[in-house]
Amino acid sequence: MAETAELTVGERTVRLTNPGKVYFPQRGFTKLDVARYYLAVGEGVLRALRDRPTMLERYPDGVEGESFFQKRAPKNLPEWIPTGRISFPSGRHADEICPTEPAAVVWAANLGCLTFHPWPVRRQDTDHPDELRIDLDPQPGTDYEDAVWAAGQLRPVLEELGLRGWPKTSGGRGLHVFVPIEPVWTFTQVRRAAIAIARELERRAPRRITTAWWKEERGEKVFVDYNQTARDRTIASAYSVRPRPHAPVSAPLRWEEVPDARPRDFDLATMPVRFRELGDVHADMDGQVCRLEAALELADRDERDHGLGDLPYPPEHPKMKGEPKRVQPSRAKTSRAKK
Repeated sequence: MAETAELTVGERTVRLTNPGKVYFPQRGFTKLDVARYYLAVGEGVLRALRDRPTMLERYPDGVEGESFFQKRAPKNLPEWIPTGRISFPSGRHADEICPTEPAAVVWAANLGCLTFHPWPVRRQDTDHPDELRIDLDPQPGTDYEDAVWAAGQLRPVLEELGLRGWPKTSGGRGLHVFVPIEPVWTFTQVRRAAIAIARELERRAPRRITTAWWKEERGEKVFVDYNQTARDRTIASAYSVRPRPHAPVSAPLRWEEVPDARPRDFDLATMPVRFRELGDVHADMDGQVCRLEAALELADRDERDHGLGDLPYPPEHPKMKGEPKRVQPSRAKTSRAKK
């Protein structure tokens, strides 16, 4: 019989199969280490996932093996883990897991889930986001320090619009800033607000920040990925383990920590120590809900006074009303030249 282990998570017992399977060869971390990590930061990761339809990024044979994204809830889902039905841009639907207790996270870890990708909605209302998410993505020629600099410019922009952002490392080269909002706006409206914020940031630092969707136009700048607010786009949750050899995690930060913190400071071994000492530094996030009127007014002014309308959607989305041509600029020039 294969080796198993059992972990007590709250009032539940979660069974792990093959707990000694090595998931991170460079560090020697096993499946059991991953499960114990999620047990240690359970309240923090649950705060990030609670009641959110969540896609699982699974590595059943560890980070050096094959992986896949699982949107639909696994067939062997325990009855105590609820699901939420979400609609994709294609019009199709899926029922995704919605963790309501830390045991659900540990259960998913047993399936080889390293990274959790929650939607910015709750299962009770999957059409109105309650988070505006900003992804500061350093392009080739830039690095994490550039994302840190961009975050420093973003914070006052948000504050001027009556918004409070909550920063975290991506676990890679970038930074994420989440803004909790009232769930009264559609995905389209929240994306419009995100574009307005990104454009204002670009206006203030055009040499270092860009909103250009096409990579060939971005240059060596930090890209503000406004399309992370489009329907069916998700960002790795706070505390998620990232599939890189050194086992980093996406770390919630206080604003005063942003200038000095570095992604390698936070991994499978160090984050439980930090959590034990500081707790969840984003614990108050859900109680600091903001409204988007000022950001949407900024979007209206951009369109009215500067002719700045919508920007391209991701390729899997249907063509949206008011969206510019979804064609790579160099290809558009080639097509015109052939005529």
